[in-house]
Amino acid sequence: MSVAVRALEPRTLWNHFADLNAVPRPSKKEERVIAFMKSFGEELGLPTEVDHVGNVIIRKRASAGLEHKPTLILQSHLDMVHQKNNDTDFDFDNEGIRMLIEDGWVTADGTTLGADNGIGVAAIMAILSRDDIPHPAIEALFTIDEETGMTGAQGLKGGVLEGRILLNLDTEEDDEIDIGCAGGIDTTVEMDLSEETPTSANWFKLTIKGLKGGHSGMDIHLGRGNANKILIRLLFETSERFGLQLAEIDGGGLRNAIPREAWAAFTVRDMDGFKKWIEEEGAFIKAELHTPDPGLEIVLESAHSYASVLSTVEQDRMLSALYAMPNGVYRMSPDIPDLVETSSNLARIVYKDGHLHMASLQRSAVESSKMDLAAAIRANWACIGAKAVHSGSYPGWAPNPESAILKVMEGQYKQVFNEEPSIVACHAGLECGILAQNYPGMDMISFGPTIRGAHSPDEKVNIESVEKFWKFLLSILADSPE
Repeated sequence: MSVAVRALEPRTLWNHFADLNAVPRPSKKEERVIAFMKSFGEELGLPTEVDHVGNVIIRKRASAGLEHKPTLILQSHLDMVHQKNNDTDFDFDNEGIRMLIEDGWVTADGTTLGADNGIGVAAIMAILSRDDIPHPAIEALFTIDEETGMTGAQGLKGGVLEGRILLNLDTEEDDEIDIGCAGGIDTTVEMDLSEETPTSANWFKLTIKGLKGGHSGMDIHLGRGNANKILIRLLFETSERFGLQLAEIDGGGLRNAIPREAWAAFTVRDMDGFKKWIEEEGAFIKAELHTPDPGLEIVLESAHSYASVLSTVEQDRMLSALYAMPNGVYRMSPDIPDLVETSSNLARIVYKDGHLHMASLQRSAVESSKMDLAAAIRANWACIGAKAVHSGSYPGWAPNPESAILKVMEGQYKQVFNEEPSIVACHAGLECGILAQNYPGMDMISFGPTIRGAHSPDEKVNIESVEKFWKFLLSILADSPE
């Protein structure tokens, strides 16, 4: 399926992207892509190293006449989000991405595409592999595990890089130059609960599906449905009205993806009106989400029986805590128009055999606001005697409107495209804030091609936008700051 993609322009970039997408590269399992990148650099005869956490650094000397320019760091992450549609038969651990071209976009067959951040990686590979592109000395930094903890950026030691200007190729609008991002923190709950024998034989499976999902930072303001929140809403009401006895829940997936699907198995003691109520309540929810999520499906069907269910008291406590979980936009920025400052994503719920696992991700451009929201969630769970644990905290990236590389890039964008770029901060988590901890004073900018549906099987990258991104990158390399 990659043959047509390989014929796209700029051909070198797309061919490297196809090569990269043939290598399975889930977060936390990057051994194969690390080896792939190490071999790539060594085969080019370029100084290549893998640091103690798995980041790959490849260096290339300046083109003739540009030796006087400061070293430029080009940075992208190697891992990708692995999400697929339930009806897609695909093994992320062993298969390469099956790419398609549709109406001017490159997408994948029922899975995430890996344009986030594979296009950035491929662009850097194209620059390293060609000798006809003018550029200053380059340090290419390929980090690992950006999507599930940013441990690659966190583990990069000070002193490894010599450059003081960094271009992060990891944003999703080709007319934007990004100068700031949100930080994040994971909040999880592990809780053992008592069970009892079911008293009803009316077994059902309730499934929420058909939602768009998306990036829990970049798409959180769009008002899309969260499958976990919809499911818990219905279960909470069912418990109060019809004598719910809950056996199992499985909802959502990755912490940085808005949940698209969730299901629960249960009995109800009071059958009278239950099916009709689910149909009516489901219609209300579909009406609420008609504009952002017109594909929402709420499916009730018969289920097999379970030997045990969650005890009534524990069920009330658990559903109350889950229903009270913040989700979506918590606060808009008072300083930057239309920017989400703080948000939360109820990413994963699993209840089975007396054990609950809940995972969520809080983001904010303001550290105190991030920690305030995380503490509020911790307090919510403390009300039922559960302990919420915070982990994986990483800082935001504070905007610097006076950045020297920003001034260069603004000028280059105007010159190349005859229009003004948008100077923005984003609600996603970029690695710039973390890298700044060990490299204080480093001048950083982030930009990239237009990508839609990141972190979901709807992910796609615009073909013309990749050409634009490539043209812009080459112009910056040829005229980087003195």
